[in-house]
Parts: sequence; structure tokens; C-alpha cells
Amino acid sequence: MVIIKSGKTYIKILYWGMYASGKTTILDTLYMLTKKNGKHITPVGEITKIERASGSTLYFDRGLFQSISPKKVFYMTYTVSGQRSFSALRKKVFEGTDGIIFVADSQSHLLDENIEYLKELKSLSQNKLINKIPLIIMLNKQDLGNTIKTNTFIEVLKRERLWINSGSHFSIWNPKIYETCALFDREKNIYQSFHECAKRTLLYKVGRGGETSPNNLELNIKINNI
Repeated sequence: MVIIKSGKTYIKILYWGMYASGKTTILDTLYMLTKKNGKHITPVGEITKIERASGSTLYFDRGLFQSISPKKVFYMTYTVSGQRSFSALRKKVFEGTDGIIFVADSQSHLLDENIEYLKELKSLSQNKLINKIPLIIMLNKQDLGNTIKTNTFIEVLKRERLWINSGSHFSIWNPKIYETCALFDREKNIYQSFHECAKRTLLYKVGRGGETSPNNLELNIKINNI
């Protein structure tokens, strides 16, 4: 749910995925990258964490990022708690989400569990993924051995009807998949995946009124420096 207040636009982006998939580490690394490396977005304030004593997310993590250009666009960025018993909390945090980054733990033996969380997200979104809510995929923990790769996850998306045939005009909005590592000293595609979700969300919610439309594809050229 985009909020426009006092000439400023606030967009909500949500990192979603199973427990221990690396969502909090991703947000931490994104914060450090954007604070130190002069990216197209910059953090506003500090990251807020509601966590257990063990460090696992109890409710959510939250960070606010501001676009450098245009300056009046802000991204309210959340993670969800991935524990199975916290499905009600995930539903609460999901409310009002404008863009989704699905974080898969890409260790091969966890494929079925990742699919379970993808199905939960699909159900909660009431089949609005891709059509009304942009979806980005992160195959995280690629620094480990025996990991799920892009082609495998495309097949998952096809089975879940989250992939549009390449012959359609709408296939340009298929989820973009990034193979990632969240650890700051070995990070891979952390900023790139967020930037793509931020750009698509702005296109969907501001430039295109929340509907996928091939008539507005030229806007993709205009919104590049967020």
C-alpha cells in the first residue's frame, strides 16, 4: 500500500522466506553497502530488530531507505520471522506490502521447505504476485556446496504458476532470480536484488497504477537511478 504524504512516497518492501534463510543478514549487509559505498539508495536511521535472545527474528526487522534520485521516495523494508509457528505474525507483517523479495535457503536438501514457504506467500497474496505485486527471488547461501541454481527454481515457479510464458508481453515481469551470498565480506547480489525490487515496485505502484501493462514498459527506462 503506497503512502503519499507531504509530497513524499513511502513504499513497503518485504523479505520473505523460511527460517534461517539469511533475511536478517541480507538486511544488515544491504544497510552497510548503502551506507558506505555510495549506492543509489541510502539508509535513514538504524535498523530496528525485534528478536529472540538467540538472535533469530521474533517479529520482524525493519529498515528505512531513501532514494537518491528521486529524493522523495522512501522504502520501508521489513523481514518476516521464518519459524513455522509464526505464520500469523507473517500474515500481519505482510499487510500493505508493495514488493516481495523471496529469500530461499539454496541448500539443495531444503528445496521442499522453500517451496512450502513460497506456497504460503502465494496463498497470502491472493494470487496477486507478479500481476500486482512484483516478485524477486534470492537463492541465498550460494557460498555453500550443493546449492539450488536458477534453472531449478524457474521450474518451481512454473509449477506454482508464478512464471509467464516467454511468448507473452507480460513475461518481462517474470521474477528475476539472483544467486546470492549475504555475508558482507563475501556478499553477492545483495544490493542488485533490492535495487531491482525497488525499481519494479515503483513502476508497478506509481508509474503503472498497480497493474501489469505492456503499454507502460517504456517507464522501465525512466526509473533507473533509485
